[in-house]
Amino acid sequence: MPAEDVTGAAPNRLGPMRFVVAFGVVSMAADFVYEGARSIVGPYLATFGASAAVVGVVTGAGEAVALVFRLFTGPLSDRTRRYWPLSIAGYVITVVAVPLLGAVTAFWQAVTAVIAERFGKAVRTPARDTMLGFASTGIGSGRTFAVHEALDQSGALVGPLVVAGMVALSGYRLGFAVLAVPGAVAVVLLVWLRRAVPAPAAYAPRAEPATTGTAPPGGNEPWWRFSRLFWAYSGFTALTMVGFATFGVLSYHLEVDAVVPAWEIPLIYAAAMGFDALAALGSGWLYDRVGLRGLVVLPVLAAAVPFLSFSDRPGLVWAGALVWGAAMGIHESTMRAAVTDLVPAHKRGTGYGTFTAVYGLAWLAGGASIGALYDTSRTALHVFVVITQAAALLAILPIALARRDERP
Repeated sequence: MPAEDVTGAAPNRLGPMRFVVAFGVVSMAADFVYEGARSIVGPYLATFGASAAVVGVVTGAGEAVALVFRLFTGPLSDRTRRYWPLSIAGYVITVVAVPLLGAVTAFWQAVTAVIAERFGKAVRTPARDTMLGFASTGIGSGRTFAVHEALDQSGALVGPLVVAGMVALSGYRLGFAVLAVPGAVAVVLLVWLRRAVPAPAAYAPRAEPATTGTAPPGGNEPWWRFSRLFWAYSGFTALTMVGFATFGVLSYHLEVDAVVPAWEIPLIYAAAMGFDALAALGSGWLYDRVGLRGLVVLPVLAAAVPFLSFSDRPGLVWAGALVWGAAMGIHESTMRAAVTDLVPAHKRGTGYGTFTAVYGLAWLAGGASIGALYDTSRTALHVFVVITQAAALLAILPIALARRDERP
């Protein structure tokens, strides 16, 4: 494919911050869809007879697909610079797969739809985040990704609330079917944004070669060649995710132990997403001021989750969901801002892909392990999480002591 022609494209009609906000609104509509679905996937799979271990593997595999496949889609976006086609294709896959969950009749069909939805995220995210990275020039990467994440998670707050109402009225299938509407809205908004901003790379003219067909600098270097700080940060993140349960396992517990009514589970997820948005804004602000030092709190939050979320007391379960959401907000805003700063512009797609592949494999291992331990010993589950998060806390120390201005 030809590279994106920055000089030959029509001028961008939106300024950088307006572009970030507009893309945040697109993501808001898309999050309405897939976060609404994720709020009930765990208990929905339980209706097919799945165990906690199976739910952990399926939801962990879904997250791994969403993250590990970026190891391929990230370099693809760098090599082709076809950011918009990749972003649009990924969003379309997601908004088609989710409503199909309401029509499946067998467990394998449900699993296929879950994996397909996550694959759509793998296709779109490196290209989208690269475009947001261009727009962050002059804004600040922490602020850029915090604003986007906060808007993104607004949809993640509303979607589960709507799904909760549908589940209360008519069960899980209607909850999935209604998500076709915001999915169509997301695609329409995305096509409009593509026309309004045909060349996002123009926001950062020094980050991208100006003419079609020009090879980016360092194009022959190995895909894995990044700074030591990048790899140290990736290792820390992997440790935190190995000891971090997917919401599928948390919600499975609520369903099989009848801790709360089925319709209340999406409400709990919505509350978690609300805290995700607030934590993202705070984390982005802190990152622009102190860098990766602010991540010291992350293992502490992650270690608290199982003691709260696997309780049989509704109040503790709600508290656990809020802590889980806050940890996710820190991850999802700061991790993208950090990759933007730790990876040169011409390798950002590859950097996002590599980092999230590490993240996804770790979460797959964590989701499977925590699901299996849930089925066998809650005490062992708690010990496992505490040990992994203690290791993560030790791993963050050299990162926290690294100079703020270390760059690739």
